Amino acid sequence: MRLFAAAMLASAALTAQASAQTKPHNVLLFVADGLRPGVVNETTAPNMTALMKRGVRFDNTHSLFPTFTTANASAMATGHYLGDTGDFSNTIYTAFPVPGAGDSLTPFLENDAVLGDVDEHFSGNYLNEATILRAAHQAGLSTATVGKLGPALIFDPTERSGEQTVVVDDSTGRPPGVPLSAEMKRRLTEAELGTQAPTRGENGQAGDFQHPGTLAANVGQQNWFADVTTKAVLPMFRARGNAFALVFWSRDPDGSQHNEGDSLGRLVPGINGPTSFAGIKNADDDLGKLEAALKEQGLYDDTDIILTSDHGFSTISKESATSFAASQSYADVTPHTLPMGFVAIDLAHGLGKQLFDPDKAGAPVGPGAYPSKGNGLIGGTPHDPEIVVATNGGSDLIYIPSGSKELARQVAGVLAAEDYTSGLFVQSDLGEIPGTLPLSVVGLEGSAITPMPAIAINFRTFATGCADPTTCGVEVADTVLQQGQGMHGSFSRADTRNIMGAAGPSFRAGFADPAPASNADIGRTVAMLLRLNIEDRGKLIGRVLTEALPNGALPHPESRVMRSEPDAAGRVTVLNYQTVGDTRYFDAAGYPGRTLGLQP
Repeated sequence: MRLFAAAMLASAALTAQASAQTKPHNVLLFVADGLRPGVVNETTAPNMTALMKRGVRFDNTHSLFPTFTTANASAMATGHYLGDTGDFSNTIYTAFPVPGAGDSLTPFLENDAVLGDVDEHFSGNYLNEATILRAAHQAGLSTATVGKLGPALIFDPTERSGEQTVVVDDSTGRPPGVPLSAEMKRRLTEAELGTQAPTRGENGQAGDFQHPGTLAANVGQQNWFADVTTKAVLPMFRARGNAFALVFWSRDPDGSQHNEGDSLGRLVPGINGPTSFAGIKNADDDLGKLEAALKEQGLYDDTDIILTSDHGFSTISKESATSFAASQSYADVTPHTLPMGFVAIDLAHGLGKQLFDPDKAGAPVGPGAYPSKGNGLIGGTPHDPEIVVATNGGSDLIYIPSGSKELARQVAGVLAAEDYTSGLFVQSDLGEIPGTLPLSVVGLEGSAITPMPAIAINFRTFATGCADPTTCGVEVADTVLQQGQGMHGSFSRADTRNIMGAAGPSFRAGFADPAPASNADIGRTVAMLLRLNIEDRGKLIGRVLTEALPNGALPHPESRVMRSEPDAAGRVTVLNYQTVGDTRYFDAAGYPGRTLGLQP
């Protein structure tokens, strides 16, 4: 009997050992929204710098174009390019009135209600691909996503119960936020944290054309997010004893850079003032808190930490010498500068068509006015427009519901003539248009089930003069924010260059990775680390960053240049990109001389 018991104990020990060997490591994905790698050092961000020093620092990094938050969140969440996820920008055209966006046809996706409406309309999952957190939960792992409204939920957008993936964002504790489970409520109460997310407070104040924006980082709200993660989520995961996948999406420095009040009307310091750097410190402090909690709770040695940002950042310019919109007068816009919605106004004027506001029940936009959120419905009727403009920032999307090739040529002609334009990308089905490149070359044509843009317009970018131009980039931006505040979205290298690093048991130590890497690669790499079996629907996928793993071989990337045929005025859209096998990485694109970092 004793021999039998001893044998059983030995067998159990071997089983436990085998289970420990096959159990994946935990993964913490930390996203510092809008963080530029060129401003990260031991002084500005000591925790991030230390992580990349002891682990892997990716030196050749890439956001996906258009370089917006929800778009790149969809790439991280699925490992697919935007042509597959259909999340083409923060604001897209859905071709149906979205209830959560006031029945607008052009909803802003950083909203839990809007994401739910869009999911419901597009077969239950607008991304049309499985996300890493959904797959991780189905594989028996604990999952949570905490932080900025919109991108946090995109990592498991169909989770609305709160009983599977923990979802904590700006809407937590109030409609239309994802509810908290009973266990999460209990843990938050015991930790004396409350069950409702704080607002951004002063950090949410953007100012206007006469009054500066915020001088405060998003400290209060993010302290709560960090406390929720370290005092409730991680202890719950530790108690469960299984592997976990956790996303922490820091709104800073993005929120502070957008709204900063250090540089109203001025390009210098722009996003390099004290408010922006306070936002960088805020994000770095949160990473430090998470690392400290992992150590205190005995989880650190078994957790892979991946650091990234969704995009870079630039200072806003609102100047144009060619725009009709800039020549008009508005009650709340600095004279002779671009108002929000200038693309919609200029297109309507250039084509001689009526402009309607999709965010005001299709109301006509008259002289001295601009669309309330910049978006525009042009020609036809508000319910059946000929052209739709989705306003986003450093780039805009143009939709042509009829698929008219002639109308696409007319639109491209109007846009190309503006001094704020730097390159056009056109849907392949609309035919070859001189001076433009097809959307397919930048990963925007795939298996997406949301409407595909007809044209993506990139805006002019430049630098104010500094040692690293990607840290002092400037871009014309279609936004309500003011000249001197911050924006992203362009094909400038200041916007496509993001921060990336990794450390933990699965990664090499003290390694600087020179190979190109992107946010789509993040999704593929996390899926590999968690040993997830995900069936892809689309084919536009990133790669696993195997060179960053122990004994991984460096790939052999190639640098390439693609040029369009010139238009009648000699304008050429140029694309600089790199390849690793079939995977493309986009450096910069546009008209030579009008895009920061573009090599003609």
